[in-house]
Amino acid sequence: MDKNNKVKDLFSLKRIVVPIIIGLAVTTYLLYSTTNWEEFQKVEWGLQTMVWMLVALFMMFVRDLAYMFRIRILTENKISWRNSFDVIMLWEFASAITPSVVGGTGVALYILNKEGLSGGKSTAIVMVTALLDELFYVITVPVIVLFIGTEYLFPIELQKEILGVTFSVKGLFVLGYSFILLLCSMIVYGVFLNPQGFKKLLLQIFKWNLLTRWKSKIEKVGDEIITTSQELKGKPLLFWLKAFGATLFSWTARFWVVNFLLLAFTPVGSHLLIYGRQLVMWVILLISPTPGGTGVSEFAFQGFLSDFTPLGLAGLLAVLWRLFSYYPYLIIGTFVLPKWLKRVYA
Repeated sequence: MDKNNKVKDLFSLKRIVVPIIIGLAVTTYLLYSTTNWEEFQKVEWGLQTMVWMLVALFMMFVRDLAYMFRIRILTENKISWRNSFDVIMLWEFASAITPSVVGGTGVALYILNKEGLSGGKSTAIVMVTALLDELFYVITVPVIVLFIGTEYLFPIELQKEILGVTFSVKGLFVLGYSFILLLCSMIVYGVFLNPQGFKKLLLQIFKWNLLTRWKSKIEKVGDEIITTSQELKGKPLLFWLKAFGATLFSWTARFWVVNFLLLAFTPVGSHLLIYGRQLVMWVILLISPTPGGTGVSEFAFQGFLSDFTPLGLAGLLAVLWRLFSYYPYLIIGTFVLPKWLKRVYA
């Protein structure tokens, strides 16, 4: 099966319907089993509520605009603002219909290539976006911990004991953060310091009997890292500052959606603590097996942020959060895809 067919298969109706069905099932459960409708009737739907909800929506606009700005920086303005909208929407669309642990990286390479970029340039851009996203996380977590500490950062009620082994949110977070830090370090070393040496190291590791079956794929990864290094060689400091600044804006706006949604329904005591809880929650969502984290995200929201929601409305706000931050990409992507295919194959 060639790459075109693989991409068409990814964007098939079945792929789109599955997350919608899971989302509807979880939404129904949260609305009818965990929502206190008497408390809901007490909500005053005044100007303040509507303003904060609009601000939350505006944060999604800022997030996507920052992503578009970043893709233009990384492509050195070879993709127009109009086309960068298509790229970001399709990238998010692909992420929304694939498991979080997989993501939309493969489709992103295809999309960028169809926008007229070379294979090497496309590979470099996808790898750099991953690095910038992980770098944001690696830097932001210590800063937030410095301001709020760790006493209230990890919900104790989510701690579970299974077969005598205690699984805590703190333990999973430390494990996840360590993995992201290691991944960041590997990319920085491989791309910016010693790409040839890094490829040799990978091939040496995958000579082991248990790993030889993946040796050909790892060799390809090594080649992509070398290509990325060549593409990025000599980029000025301003290039990196602008790219990371766009990353900072996009992720900050993404997390502040929740803060403003909560403000629409209740006074918020500590915005930084809510921000910190979302940083912890994000690590858990990274290993979600469902498309776009559907189902897992809603339950995670309820578990991590119920302390900050009005009594009995955590499930409802989780659904509202997903309506703002997830389902629009399914709808927009469905409309953008056929027009984009028509344009790039014209």
